[in-house]
Amino acid sequence: MGANDFVTIFFLVAAVLIFFQLRSVLGRRTGNEKPPRDLYSPTDAANGQTAPDAGKVVTLPRRDATEEEDRFAAIDAFTPAGTPLNDSLREVNKADPSFNPKEFVNGARMAYEMIVMAFADGDRKALKGLLSREVYDGFDAAIADREAKGEKIKSTFVGIDKADMLSAEMKGTEVFVTMRLVSQMISATYDKADTLIDGDAETVAEISDLWTFSRDTRSRDPNWKLVATESEQ
Repeated sequence: MGANDFVTIFFLVAAVLIFFQLRSVLGRRTGNEKPPRDLYSPTDAANGQTAPDAGKVVTLPRRDATEEEDRFAAIDAFTPAGTPLNDSLREVNKADPSFNPKEFVNGARMAYEMIVMAFADGDRKALKGLLSREVYDGFDAAIADREAKGEKIKSTFVGIDKADMLSAEMKGTEVFVTMRLVSQMISATYDKADTLIDGDAETVAEISDLWTFSRDTRSRDPNWKLVATESEQ
């Protein structure tokens, strides 16, 4: 028997052994096997059958009435639901979901102090980033007039007693929020001879202002700007 015959017999025996091993592992068909199921067929669900990986499916949340109310929870906590201000703030939140009235009021308080002190100091650079163009032009003109006369203001900001939101509205894509800000300040104006010409250097005065802030909801800039001022008598 040649070498080629041994090789042939070797591979034949190996094939037979592999066949019997596969047969023992895979089993035999009996004729009673169930046909393969279509895992994507809706009949599985109708028959109460669950796909093997059903437990691994992630169901995406749907927005319902409860979720809608949760979205406005911060607004309802700020002002009662059903009031004109609450309705307006809901419209603002729809245009800008990041809007939170309580956080806005805190920001308005800080902006008020910064603007008042920047005006007293004649700090145009600080004012430019906080005011609209029209309001800045008015502040700039007042500072220029004061400088031309050689006058200066010495102010001490004591604090804010009240910061009440009066209204909020959408005009197109722009949001406008009006605040009543009542503050305590010591303010005195001196002429170029350092003579007191207005205010009092020691008396704390109460100042009540109506300020309107605005921002465009389409803008990536999250900062608000002062667009209107009015002194409340």
